[in-house]
Amino acid sequence: MPAIRHSSKRKPPPEGFSDIEDDLLVFANKMKDAQNKPPPPGPKHMAQWEIFQIAHQRSRYVYDLYYEKEAISKQLYEWLLKNGYADAMLIAKWKKQGYEKLCCLRCVQTKETNFNSTCICRVPRAQLKEDGDMQCVSCGCRGCASSD
Repeated sequence: MPAIRHSSKRKPPPEGFSDIEDDLLVFANKMKDAQNKPPPPGPKHMAQWEIFQIAHQRSRYVYDLYYEKEAISKQLYEWLLKNGYADAMLIAKWKKQGYEKLCCLRCVQTKETNFNSTCICRVPRAQLKEDGDMQCVSCGCRGCASSD
């Protein structure tokens, strides 16, 4: 039988975390408020939209700090991903051409749709025949195609 580890101490954050800690705390408070809010009236799938949007904003914030502004170190960036401050899989998609504006990973998973295709929000608005208000059922996105 393997030995049981009792190390409940987490590794301390790398240098530079204190500079962005306040912004991450704002995202954490928004997330708590969204989780504790009663669900909106209407379809059940709308209840999770705000949570998806906050998680997207937080991941985009970390992505922009590292790749766009180069304001944080690689060590801090990897620590943030490891500790759940950003979605590593979503950021990996953002680095690929054509996925720069992707709203969530559920929109590109073809197995979860009826016709084995991507979500309606991935279709460029110029190609849609109807001018109606389109909105993603998974996350509430109104369009995340790269050409929009």
